[in-house]
Amino acid sequence: MTSARILVVDDEPQIRRVLRTTLSAQGYEVFDAKTGEEALLSIRDHRFDLVLLDMNMPGMGGLAACREIRAGSDAAIIMLTVRQGEGDKVAALDAGADDYITKPFGMPEMLARIRAVLRRMPTVQGNEHARIQLDGVVIDLAARRVRRGTEEVRLTPKEFDLLHYLLATPHVAIPHTKLLQAVWGPDYGDQVEYLRVFVNQLRKKIEPDPAKPRYLLTEPWVGYRFELPRP
Repeated sequence: MTSARILVVDDEPQIRRVLRTTLSAQGYEVFDAKTGEEALLSIRDHRFDLVLLDMNMPGMGGLAACREIRAGSDAAIIMLTVRQGEGDKVAALDAGADDYITKPFGMPEMLARIRAVLRRMPTVQGNEHARIQLDGVVIDLAARRVRRGTEEVRLTPKEFDLLHYLLATPHVAIPHTKLLQAVWGPDYGDQVEYLRVFVNQLRKKIEPDPAKPRYLLTEPWVGYRFELPRP
């Protein structure tokens, strides 16, 4: 059983009711909201581990709500939608979502996705590379924090997990499938668009020039590698 706190945001009462009942039975603490605006008010008053967010809602849409949530919260976000196109998936991930699931969905799949986004890479203990400095950016793996100069750089939990995994074996090309399964879980492997979006976001946050990456490099047709400065 788990005590993670989840916010369900959907304008359909039946979906909110089913998710609340099912997730509560799994030991999660569940809140719900029927609009993006209501969700933002709830997030100001409570800390959530995960937000299940409908993409298509009246008023503030899911993408706008996702961007607002991500700007001030490190909660995991799973976007729910009836759309299945890759462009919609990329838009959701680009807005700050950690994962994406299409309606209608089965509860076993939903529960697996929730477990996947709530997974965290283990904290580094006693690692000589636990604190890494790159052109004024300091990555503290043990504390799961990144700073640029005196300012903290906000990374989502999955962004940090991906960065952590790449840094664990620097200078080595890691295949797409291996990265996906290490960070999201064994049920993943084909979602290359996830990596493309997350790597682009990381480059914006840690590279001196994201358009010409120096550290987080693409290995065409293979995956990604992290080049640490050599002594």
